[in-house]
Formats: sequence, structure tokens, C-alpha cells
Amino acid sequence: MIVIGSRGSMLALWQANHVQALLRGHGLEARIEVIQTTGDKITNVPLSQLGAQTSTKGLFTKELEEALIDRRIDIAVHSLKDMPTDLPPGLAIVAVPEREDPHDAMVGSTLDTLPLGAVIGTSALRRQAQLQALRPDLEIQSIRGNVDTRLRKLDEGQYKAIVLACAGLKRLGWGSRIAETLDASRVCPAVGQGALAIEARTGDTATSILTHTPTWNAVRAERACLREFGGGCQIPLGAYATHKQQGVLHLEAVVASPDGLVVIRHYAQGTDPEALGKIVAAGLIQRGAHEVLG
Repeated sequence: MIVIGSRGSMLALWQANHVQALLRGHGLEARIEVIQTTGDKITNVPLSQLGAQTSTKGLFTKELEEALIDRRIDIAVHSLKDMPTDLPPGLAIVAVPEREDPHDAMVGSTLDTLPLGAVIGTSALRRQAQLQALRPDLEIQSIRGNVDTRLRKLDEGQYKAIVLACAGLKRLGWGSRIAETLDASRVCPAVGQGALAIEARTGDTATSILTHTPTWNAVRAERACLREFGGGCQIPLGAYATHKQQGVLHLEAVVASPDGLVVIRHYAQGTDPEALGKIVAAGLIQRGAHEVLG
């Protein structure tokens, strides 16, 4: 019996149940153990500030990783975008299933039809920075909470629109709430967005059968780019890799200042995901990315 560790949110449990079903499809039985993380316990502080206050890159992963190390669980299921690029010693990503839609979604209104000065909600500096570049008139406010909580705040009129990941909305059956899917050329997705990561103790490869190789190669390129900037998941950097032809990846990445006044983009193509990520990161750095992030 494989013990799956998961956060307790509606979306996290959907993801854990999805992995459980995939394992059963391969003849492996599993049960789910719910574990609360630091990011779940503190919901009234913007994520960028919370990362600084807690001095940890793994706001939504640390407690799950402790459970893995203590052998209370066998695998942990994460949203890959929540995972830092440097994992604790003895742990590894052992499987990445096929990715859901990686793009960001406008909910409540399309971006271009929002009235002047409209209030929109997002918890990510990456989204804020790119949205301010497109619509500097907007008032962007932090919004925390699970997907259902954020939708409720929108419906109560606290925001004119909110920005969420398409993947979470579609997985929970709320795809009809998407007013606009933001193309990566306008708002570049978070590293690993839409993908799940199965983390386990190094050498425990029982669940590696769930890996979708094209997804794994794409997110490896994205994470290699992020790693060159310190590996945290809260910096205003977006990266999105796609397969343009057999064996060739196209990687585009964006770094932007929180006010949207400076936006730096770079892209390249290659066959080695790790090398491609480093090449694109180097291009961003050459254009001044470190100064923007600093």
C-alpha cells in the first residue's frame, strides 16, 4: 500500500485522488494522508511577503517533505509550480504525469474589457508584473485562499476580476468560469504550471511509471531556467516550454519589475532541456534580469 501525502485543499485532494487513480490503473493500491503546510496555515499575507517572513522556499512543500523523510508517507503530490528547484537531500521528483493547460486565466472579465482603474486580484508577483505592463491603470490587490475561496470573493464583488491557473479551474470543473485564457506571449505562465510532481525518497522509483516524458522535458527546461535565479517559486519570473517539433523544445521566459515598467523576455530552442534553461536564463541576465529582480 502506497501512502500518498497531500495538502487538504479541494484542488490538492483532486490531484492526490488523480494520482491514486493513475496508480490503480497500474495495479498499485494507495491511500491518501492529509498534511497541512505553512502556506495553508497563513492565509492573510501575500505570498511574496510570506516567503521572506518564513525564510523558506517551500511554503507548500516543507511539511510534506518532512513526512517523506520521516517515512510517514511514501510519496507527496505537489503542484509543480510550488516546488523549489533545490530539494532536500534524499528526496527527488520521481514522476511528472501529463500536464493540464499551463496558462493563466482571467475570471470575471477579459483583460482588455476591464474598466479603467478596475481592481483585480492575484497572489503572484509574476502575474502582477506582467498585467501591470499590459494595463498600468489597473489596481492589483493580493488575493489568498483556495480556488473556491477566491471565486467567492470575486462573486461578492471584492474584485472586478481575478487571475487563476487554467489547470486548477479545469480540474475542479470550473472551466466555464474562464473569461479569457491569457496567451503566454502576454502573460508567461509560472514554471511548471499545470503539471503535477510526485516526490519520493531518492531511489524509490515505484511511481516513475506515471511520468509523461514530453511534460517532464518541458518542465525540466523551465526549472533549469529558474534555478539560475536562486530556485524559489515566488520571484516574478515566468517560463514556458513547448515542443515545436520532434525532440526540439522552445523555451520562452520573462522577468518583470512589479510595477510592470520593465519587462525582459528571451527565448531559444534546443534538444537538451537543462542546457536550454541555462541558455534562456543567461539571455535574461544579459538583458538586466538580476537588476530587475534585485
